[in-house]
Amino acid sequence: MACFFRKNIASKLAKIFGQPEDSFISAVSTIPVSKKQQSSDFRLSVSHLRQKGFLPSAEDIQTQAESLARQLNRDSVVDDVTVGRAVINFKIKRDVLAEKILEQVSKEGHMFGLKSALLCGQQKGRTLVEFSSPNIAKKFHAGHLRSTIIGNFISNLKEALGNDVVRINYLGDWGLQFGMLGAGFQDYGSQEELKANPLQHLFEVYVRVNAEAEKDEGVRRRAGEFFRQLESGEEEALALWRHFREISVGEYQRIYQRLGICFHEYSGESLHQKQALDVLQRLRVQGLLRTTEKGTGVVDLAAAGDPSCLATVLRSDGTSLYITRDLAAAIDRKEAYDFDEMIYVTDKSQEGHFGQVFQILRAMGHQWADSCCHVPFGLVRGMKTRKGDVVFLEDVLEEAKGRVLRNMQATRTSKELEDPDMTAERVGVAALIVQDFRGPLESDYSFDWGRVLQTQGDTGVFLQYTHSRLCSLMRMHGSGQWGLLDPALLQEEQGAAVLKQLLRYDEALLQCSCDLQPKHLVNFLLALSHLVAVGLRTLPVKGSPPPLAQARLRLFDSARTVLANGMRILGVTPVEKM
Repeated sequence: MACFFRKNIASKLAKIFGQPEDSFISAVSTIPVSKKQQSSDFRLSVSHLRQKGFLPSAEDIQTQAESLARQLNRDSVVDDVTVGRAVINFKIKRDVLAEKILEQVSKEGHMFGLKSALLCGQQKGRTLVEFSSPNIAKKFHAGHLRSTIIGNFISNLKEALGNDVVRINYLGDWGLQFGMLGAGFQDYGSQEELKANPLQHLFEVYVRVNAEAEKDEGVRRRAGEFFRQLESGEEEALALWRHFREISVGEYQRIYQRLGICFHEYSGESLHQKQALDVLQRLRVQGLLRTTEKGTGVVDLAAAGDPSCLATVLRSDGTSLYITRDLAAAIDRKEAYDFDEMIYVTDKSQEGHFGQVFQILRAMGHQWADSCCHVPFGLVRGMKTRKGDVVFLEDVLEEAKGRVLRNMQATRTSKELEDPDMTAERVGVAALIVQDFRGPLESDYSFDWGRVLQTQGDTGVFLQYTHSRLCSLMRMHGSGQWGLLDPALLQEEQGAAVLKQLLRYDEALLQCSCDLQPKHLVNFLLALSHLVAVGLRTLPVKGSPPPLAQARLRLFDSARTVLANGMRILGVTPVEKM
């Protein structure tokens, strides 16, 4: 709804400068709501006008701001115009603020803020997002949690902004590590244990064979031989691989269901091993592939601006590598989906790898590589359960659910829940996601269960608690049928603070869209929740005259809608009771 107010201010500027309204939209921003409760709502950057050439940069900027402010008169929307340091501030009439925002939230629902003029310039089209990507025949490692929830957030955000999103899970189902597992299973595997606890048994086999390989070079040779059998298509090796892959995907889908995540495509390195041979042939034909003294195939990236780097794309024994299959996968996806952008979500240790992938694609003549990007993230330290250090994601989910359930059982309200386990699961997942998203993705952070599960802190539990309180308020007092709103009844500063925060929703989405960092949306939602908490204490519904009670209910219902919208983009399923 900030769009309406921005356009009002932009229209004034358009008349002064004789330029289209859209030229000024990005120069107008909301003023963050603070404890000081600043009276103004929007800010016009005079520096922005100078950068765009609307004002001469040689003149004194403060003089320009004061001169321009004198030409920006109050009207039926703008109550006051004041000058700050190189900015002009606008205060919106409180009744207009309430009327326009509450009407718009009620009308647009889950689409509120997404039609903003601020977001019109964002790229639309087809977006491929590759994320999660666990290794088959291994239990879902806790280390894959960040890729999974970050990739889901990016997918949700792009979809909300109108993109056609394809979610790809690129499984680690090929390579020498699978040769190691295949050889290990032939030596130590048990069909009975595989049926009883498939991924646990395969994990134990993998650990054992790697330990043996450290002592016995023959084990490594057998692993290499098993992988060569796979690459040459020998049926016995392929049958074992297919069985392990089917077991793994089934187990992963169960975990994804708990996280509320789905994929359009389960891909994998194996699907591109033949195309990898085509890539190698193209590199040869183009003169980009050369053989080293050790017999490996490399691409010299000096022409791409990396004079010291040789990217190895072929082993000396003739088998492909991870990078070769990534090149093949990228080319195949472009041909299959004709995407407008492709986003890879992996930890920051792979930045160099994807830099090489993009450079080689450009060297091959694929300029669409410029539309590919890597979103890196840091490591999580100190993630432990009551049993000790965490290895598997399911242990984390169980720990989160268990802790939340125990906290809920200690309160009276949990007895009213129809499905306490489901509620605890959703609150626990929210806690994990918000903890992860509060800071820059590329930063490492230390995990602390005590901080993660706080009810009143800046946590996912607090977001869920706020949403459930608002739902409870609606159940007790809201009929769902709204009469005429008297916006003049919402003059208190606590209510205006909530309205002003709702104004900022489109800006939070714009920031997320520009850098793919969820922290902007998380901070917006946490700030909104704190303002709602104050409002719930100071703006009572019960006992108020009916017109005032209805106006306040409309305010809190709008906050609930926007809070739920933002939570869903983060990947959090809002709960209505807890």
